Amino acid sequence: MLKVTLIGHSPNPEATVAAAAKICYSPAELDQLMDNLTPEKSAEFVQMLLKLGHESPIEHASFTFGIEGVSRSLLAQITRHRIASFSVQSQRYVKEDHFDFITPPEIADHPEALKLYHEAMEKAGEAYRALSALLKDKHTARLIAEGQTPEAAARMAGKMAIEDARFVLPNACDTKMLVTMNARSLLNFFSHRCCNRAQWEIRALADQMLCLVKEVAPSLFAAAGPGCVRGPCPEGSMTCGRMEEVRARYRGDGPC
Repeated sequence: MLKVTLIGHSPNPEATVAAAAKICYSPAELDQLMDNLTPEKSAEFVQMLLKLGHESPIEHASFTFGIEGVSRSLLAQITRHRIASFSVQSQRYVKEDHFDFITPPEIADHPEALKLYHEAMEKAGEAYRALSALLKDKHTARLIAEGQTPEAAARMAGKMAIEDARFVLPNACDTKMLVTMNARSLLNFFSHRCCNRAQWEIRALADQMLCLVKEVAPSLFAAAGPGCVRGPCPEGSMTCGRMEEVRARYRGDGPC
């Protein structure tokens, strides 16, 4: 099951952004940047920046999320957001003998499809375990022949085996990661991934991330969400056609 935790963020993120804006627009000395930056004053600076479209100061606030219960398919999507830092559980070093997997809702709602899906996951697991065993035996024999002790050879061979056996694992295989983004990248992420046209899993992730950052930086993310929240739908002919419904969903507390 998807679980997102905000495990860290810039101290006083809105004040940090306001200080960055202050240095752009005032003669304040560096040691005076935080002076008089009350929550209300910081919110005013943030709102001004967003209204002006001056987004570079927003990059000074960053947020780190712990994400688990997501698929490798989602991993392929989220890493397309390149202005971010990712640390992901490795299938090279972590054995997946009995991996958990993510089930799409449309499959879960269809008994025949769900049965076929579970069979496919089991077959992938069987293939992974069989390949791991075969490759471990092969690597162990070679390493012993090269002079390794049986114990050292078996240990090294096990790691080498799963590096190649993982190729049979499905996109459904679950993973966990830490993701850090600055606020500007997050706003871009929400614009794309809260949209109705985003894939269901990453849209659910984006909604949870948005709720978490709104708690600590409400002014900064007050208008965050899909592009149609702030103006016309940016999807053109690919629009979902439900802009009013989407706008209503992201008003106020949004999906939280």
